[in-house]
Parts: sequence; structure tokens; C-alpha cells
Amino acid sequence: MKDVLEYASYRQYIADYYADRKAKSAFTWPEFAQAAGFSSPVYLKYVSEGRFNLSDAAVERVAKAMHLADYEQEYFAEMVKFDHAKKDADKKAIFKKMLSIAEAHKTKILEGDAFRFFEDWKNPVIRELAPSMPGAKPLALAHACRPEITAAEVSETLKFLLKAGLLKKDEIGNYIQTEKSVTTGNMEATPVAVRGMHRQMGQFALDAIEGVAQDKRHFSGITLGITHDAYEEIVEEIAECRKRIIAIATKNAATDEVYRLNMQFFPMTNRNSNKKG
Repeated sequence: MKDVLEYASYRQYIADYYADRKAKSAFTWPEFAQAAGFSSPVYLKYVSEGRFNLSDAAVERVAKAMHLADYEQEYFAEMVKFDHAKKDADKKAIFKKMLSIAEAHKTKILEGDAFRFFEDWKNPVIRELAPSMPGAKPLALAHACRPEITAAEVSETLKFLLKAGLLKKDEIGNYIQTEKSVTTGNMEATPVAVRGMHRQMGQFALDAIEGVAQDKRHFSGITLGITHDAYEEIVEEIAECRKRIIAIATKNAATDEVYRLNMQFFPMTNRNSNKKG
């Protein structure tokens, strides 16, 4: 099975550890639980399924039962903290510590690059902008950004995008995209970064109301009374709309400007939370 440092979910690691041991011997969940000091024979099974949380006091016992030692135990403990953290700021700080432990031991968390990509608005913007300005130096790219950033920030962003395989250079040194679009996929950590990017882009949208000429931006909105079934149908329609917009944007390889499209659909009332069961 994969090294523990390649995981972002401690529940998945427990499940995979059990499956790996089970495939090689007559290993059972009761045996696993007993090795970790639990009286309930299915406790760790329920933890792996998300039904129970692993208590702070039990983390070290479970790590040792899986024969993790030293920095591996530390990393496993951070995974538990990441899963249980409620605030995005806490999750972000914990995941960065996980990345630090993994990188110190020459291991790459598979979704670490995805987390970093969605963590900062400069990454998707430079990824779109650099290929559209062949031969441009970091300073020129920096001046083209809104808001304007420094050449050093552009250089650091380009370095990351190249390392992550999100950009590459052609034979004459111009940047080209390895894929036309980037999605979050189904990963544990990236939603934390994505929510942070939504906040950044939301603020830029507010700034654009006054800072961008009306003929270069489009803002509209509606307030609706809906049912839950209508909500589900509207969400599906928004998803289909995004796909059609991506198709329009990608049918031509040329780029004149980099735009951001925000789609927000959120409640303005709290009636459901006041309903009596």
C-alpha cells in the first residue's frame, strides 16, 4: 500500500491498512481494534467509515498498531487533526504542516499541488495569462494582472505551475498549458483551499463594481422563492451552464483577456432551520 505520507485522510489510511493486512493474512477488525487497545471490536471499522471520530487519546495507540513510527506518527496525528478541524483557517494551517512533514522526507502528497493551486488566485490567473503573452517577462505579466502584483510573485507562481505540471515550456521557451482546464477532483484538502479562493475572488468581484468599466463587466442577480427540489434542479442547471461556458471559452485557443466567472446561489432566509420535526 501507499506510504502514509501520501495520504490526506486518516480514515482512508486506516481502511487501506486493514485491506492490505486482510489480503495477506486472516486479519480482522476485532484483531485490529484489540491491537490498538479498544474494547469494541468494530470501533476502528466505524472510524474508517466516518461513523466515529478517533479520540486524541487514541491517536498514538492506533498509529503504533499500524507500525507507524517517529515522523509517520506525527503525520498521522496531523491527519486526524485536519479531519476534525471545523474552521478553514485551522484546516489550512494543519495541511501545510502535513505538507512540510512529507516534503522533509522527500514525499509528495498527491493532492498537495492541487491544494496549493486553489489556495491563491494568482495561480489560475497566471496559468491563463502566461500562454497568451508569448515571450513576456515576469514584470510584463505582473503589470497585466488585476490587481497588479510583483514580478517576484509572478516568477514564484510560474515556478510552481511548472513544477506541478500545470504549465510547460515549448521549444522556444514560451509557456503552454498541459491541460485546458483544472478541476478540484475528489480530494480531502482542496475544498479548504477552494473556499479561500472563493473569498478572494468574491472580494475582487466587489472591487470590480467600481473599478471596471461597465462595458467590460457583467453583473446580474435574482431573488427567488424555491422548494428543495427546485434547489437541486437549479444546481444541476448551473453545472450544465458552466460546462457550456467552458466549451465556448475553449473552442478558440487564442486569449485576449483573462476573466473570472463567479456563480453564487445561496439562501437569504433561515426557514428550514426553524421547522419542527
